[in-house]
Amino acid sequence: MGSSTAYGRIEMEVGADGIALITIINPPVNSLSFDVLRSLKDSYEEALRRDDVKAIVITGAKGNFAGGFDVSAIGGCQGGTKQRPGYLAVDVITDIFEAARKPSVAAIDGLTIGGGLEIAMACHARISTPTAQLGLPELTLGIIPGLGGTQRLPRLVGLSKALEMMLMSEIVKGDEAFTFGLVDAIVSPDELVTTARRWALDIFESRRPWVTTLHKTDKIEPLGEARDLLKFARAQAQKQASNLKHPLICIDVIEEGIIGGPRAGLWKEAEAFQELLYSDTSKSLVHIFFAQNGTSKVPGVTDVGLVPRPVNKIAVVGGGLIGSGIATALILSNYQVILKEVDEKFLQVAIGRVRADLQSSLKKGKMSHEKFEKTISLLNGVLDYESFEDVDMVIEAVTEDVSFKQQIFADLEKHCPPHCIFASSDCTIDLNLIADRTKSKDRIVGSHFFSPAHAMPILEIAHTKQTSPQVIVDLMHVGKNMRKTPVVVGNGTGFAINRMFFPYTQAALLLVERGTDLYQIDGAITNFGMPMGPFRLADLVGLGVAIETGTQFVQNFPERTYKSMLISLLQEDKRAGETTRKGFYVYDEEQNASPDSELEKYIEKSRSISGVTIDPKLMTLPEKDIMEMIFFPVVNEACRVLAEGIVINAADLDVAAVMGMGFPPYRGGIMYWADSLGSKYICSRLEEWSKIYGEFFKPCAYLAERAAKGTPLSSPVQHAAPQL
Repeated sequence: MGSSTAYGRIEMEVGADGIALITIINPPVNSLSFDVLRSLKDSYEEALRRDDVKAIVITGAKGNFAGGFDVSAIGGCQGGTKQRPGYLAVDVITDIFEAARKPSVAAIDGLTIGGGLEIAMACHARISTPTAQLGLPELTLGIIPGLGGTQRLPRLVGLSKALEMMLMSEIVKGDEAFTFGLVDAIVSPDELVTTARRWALDIFESRRPWVTTLHKTDKIEPLGEARDLLKFARAQAQKQASNLKHPLICIDVIEEGIIGGPRAGLWKEAEAFQELLYSDTSKSLVHIFFAQNGTSKVPGVTDVGLVPRPVNKIAVVGGGLIGSGIATALILSNYQVILKEVDEKFLQVAIGRVRADLQSSLKKGKMSHEKFEKTISLLNGVLDYESFEDVDMVIEAVTEDVSFKQQIFADLEKHCPPHCIFASSDCTIDLNLIADRTKSKDRIVGSHFFSPAHAMPILEIAHTKQTSPQVIVDLMHVGKNMRKTPVVVGNGTGFAINRMFFPYTQAALLLVERGTDLYQIDGAITNFGMPMGPFRLADLVGLGVAIETGTQFVQNFPERTYKSMLISLLQEDKRAGETTRKGFYVYDEEQNASPDSELEKYIEKSRSISGVTIDPKLMTLPEKDIMEMIFFPVVNEACRVLAEGIVINAADLDVAAVMGMGFPPYRGGIMYWADSLGSKYICSRLEEWSKIYGEFFKPCAYLAERAAKGTPLSSPVQHAAPQL
């Protein structure tokens, strides 16, 4: 028997052993909703009433316990009192489930996160499979655990580990969870329910202890030590994201439970959860969550019944920083990789880079020696195309020389099988130009990896009008296997991400040449939430790369680019960035950056070449104005990307900005953030600056039209035709 709702169902089956087996069924991951929790409560209460039930086992259907609260259903909290988390965490989870006069055991497999883990922690024991995934990742959505997790997790694993798991949104495997007491036993999936039933009976018959999690105190550190841990956690949270309040609120709630008792902690948790649920931060992070999932839906590509073809062997042509990084990412994802270079010296350097990347993981304990040897064995270095006869994909990652790239693709066509995908990692040169000497234009695709390729979580996939949808589907599948979020875009200079952000550095250069302090600009941008400012970023990627990419944009968009010689002047003086320990900053041996007073002479020379004078207003520019003058041109270019149909869905640009450029996720992405300010405001500011500083700031037609109508910038474009 059981109860069902529009958002999943609960089944209960009572066995001859007196165990009520309650199963959560809500495909695909048994996510929770208020309806599911009410049905779970009804089944629980029925089990407590029945005389033939001695104990209860809760589990989930089809290999998952419960994948947390359905984010789209959280809005149900707006209902009456019975929908508020306080009611659920205290009246249901605590006073009915945990305080029941019959013992309960959670049988855990697969995803057991968020509300799913909170229910499991309210049971009197937890049995898990070794590969189950357990965690409380609510902070990634701008909220805190709302079903008692802030109070129960510290009592099961200790305050130190609980803070780490909640603040870092850490997901742990079942066998690791067992080592620090989150679960009580590890068994195979086949034995899971049987073991849980036996364990529940053992508690009922007093052969095992009946443990109420909320009343446990043995894992909580002494009060003095606990206060030190909380103080340290607050300092770390403020250091990592000074603009975010919800990590600090989470720490406050945990502290309330330790000092005022678990019941007081539960009520504070409920109050804080309700407040955070409707915060701008939560709305922004929930938007990014859905936007990230939405990038895998591409009209005309993923909705026409295509299935990814098997890709087993991938060749990478070019072993520089990008090429070796791509090779590292591929072998870490279990792909066989051929790495081609022009001579033995370059090849050994490239293979050395891959080994160094893997050895870094080995030293940090993220990889075993056995895994290291197995992974590096997947890499084979070559100097010719002889072994390309059975590759499924080739990724070109050579220097930005059009003629050289054209020759490579012409050679690949001769040596690779007919199904082989030809991908270019270049994002500044038009794909049609790269493919000029090849006949197989339907196999040409852009695969823009961000550096370092094995660490960055995004893959920008660019297609021409001739690219086969099958090729895009295949590359998306490879990206997902590499644990990267694929963003599919149209062809063009800079594709979508680099094009959208080219004004980022140019706006900063414009301000510096007109009198704004360079280091103040970087400070304002990091205070906004970016990992680093435009000048520190230029040093990181290398000033040579900045010149190469900047030149492409100046050539292709001459009417709206700001032409400054500052970066070239630094490069000419062998100040190339981090690699030479001098650029916009100076660097010590550990790559710590410090301002450099010598920079002023380069700025003065650049100012003289540009023929501009210092604007006194820009010398004392408030941080808010700096931020707007840097980011509003980025929004303007993003509008052009949408208007031209390079990207169809504005939310894809939000994901691209967050995952590719480090735009703060708690602001929702570049277009979501822009809409929070309003198209009219952004357009009026750009118009004001364009009258003073020229075409660089001039609002594009898309932005101007939407500002005139008061239409959100993210609203679907009516006439933008998809590239396919």
